[in-house]
Amino acid sequence: MIQPPNPIPFVDLSAPHQALKSDILAVVESLLDQGDFVLGAAVGEFEAEFAAACGACLAVGVGCGTDAIALGLTAAGIGIGDEVILPANTFVATLIGVLRSGATPVLVDCQPDTALIDLEAATAAITPRTRAILPVHLYGQMVSPLALKHLARVHNLLIFEDAAQAHLAKREGYRAGAVGIGAAFSFYPSKNLGAIGDGGMVTAANEPMAQALRALRNYGASQKYYHTHFQGTNSRLDTLQAAVLRLKLPLLQAWNQRRNLIAQYYDQRLAALASYGLRPMHNQSGAGHTYHLYVIQLTADCPCDRDQLQQGLAQAGIQTGIHYPLPCHLQPAFQSLGYRAGQFPVAERLSQNILSLPMYPNLETAQVDRVVEELKRLLVAAASSAQFAL
Repeated sequence: MIQPPNPIPFVDLSAPHQALKSDILAVVESLLDQGDFVLGAAVGEFEAEFAAACGACLAVGVGCGTDAIALGLTAAGIGIGDEVILPANTFVATLIGVLRSGATPVLVDCQPDTALIDLEAATAAITPRTRAILPVHLYGQMVSPLALKHLARVHNLLIFEDAAQAHLAKREGYRAGAVGIGAAFSFYPSKNLGAIGDGGMVTAANEPMAQALRALRNYGASQKYYHTHFQGTNSRLDTLQAAVLRLKLPLLQAWNQRRNLIAQYYDQRLAALASYGLRPMHNQSGAGHTYHLYVIQLTADCPCDRDQLQQGLAQAGIQTGIHYPLPCHLQPAFQSLGYRAGQFPVAERLSQNILSLPMYPNLETAQVDRVVEELKRLLVAAASSAQFAL
């Protein structure tokens, strides 16, 4: 099989790390000399810097984004007997985090043009047991903070954000992580702010919640060998990861701005393919959208299905992704929750019709041109075949 020239990866992690390689190696050498590998000085320094960047009161580093959700909800006082509303269209870590807190997840549908949680559906799902809403700031775009705050105020709910894909995203004057009682972030390597391993963070609106988080991440100990929280676990952000993330944090705003510019260029180029049934997800946040992912959806006018389009791009050396191919309520692991096919039609339809295109700060306009031209070639060929068949 002939390999296509110059493949375009879905995400490129090598370029930013090559640029920072000497600084990262210096950090590793320094940590080896100091030996403060667990909850070292860099953790507290990064927590303070990250909280300030988000406009949040405090931040506590944990082992991963899933732990950030579970421990964040627990620290906010949410647990057994409480219901938490969240979208069906999210990565399963959101749902797993709610289940691990002991709370009951209540899934709702999403909006067709943004894939963000449908707040009207969320309002309709509120019961006397509902304690919190867990909006997912998906693909780098925030759920409306003003709408969330209004809903929470009217129904006396807590807001706990899943901001795993929305580092420094902004909307309506708010940064992700500063809208409600707290927020969960992931530093998985492919995130806009990614570690060189796993890592997570919880922003907290007050000191008591932050104190609870510090205990929960460290075996439930408020001080060494004095365990005050029954649900404690071992989930500490490594000093090495915190030190590397400190190097990257000052660069994040520029990286996000570059992603936004790339997305604008995608939008311009893809406008010519609207008649072929391709439509980018709607940006309701302007420059505040950080485009962790650039997602398009195929409408009824598209002459081919998503899988054919993805396979054709792969044959041309262009990697893509699907976020996500199966909504949470249809995942085999969660059938005991009692949801059924057809219950969340927008999320189910999107799972069949969305495609994530290459997106990273060092993606070049010439590469975007190639992606769009290849999409056009595939769509034209499919349309011609369909017309010939008639």
